[in-house]
Amino acid sequence: MNLLVINIIGLALIALIIYWFWIYKPKNVQAKDQDVIKIIVEDGVYQPAHISVPVDTEISLEFLRKDETPCAEMVIFPELDISESLQVNKTKSIKLKKLEKGNYQFHCQMQMYKGELVVE
Repeated sequence: MNLLVINIIGLALIALIIYWFWIYKPKNVQAKDQDVIKIIVEDGVYQPAHISVPVDTEISLEFLRKDETPCAEMVIFPELDISESLQVNKTKSIKLKKLEKGNYQFHCQMQMYKGELVVE
């Protein structure tokens, strides 16, 4: 009986991992000209994590860190050479100038938190 319970728990964990890493698709947010997009940093994710922006649009991203873990203290945009520290329960605004078409990743320093800015 115990072996059956352990196997069921193991299968449930495998299903959860598959869902989280391959099936789950976070909500996509569309930015308009001069938009301010608020991003919550909490529970291991950026919310929203996928942001679409029209080409040649300036936007401002406001990060609100609610997670106190050290991994959440930085946000990095490698392609844009942006690295900012985030303080707990304080908003950090990052203004982005007009970007060329492409995908721009952002993440924490350990790449546990991940997001994508899609310029289309």
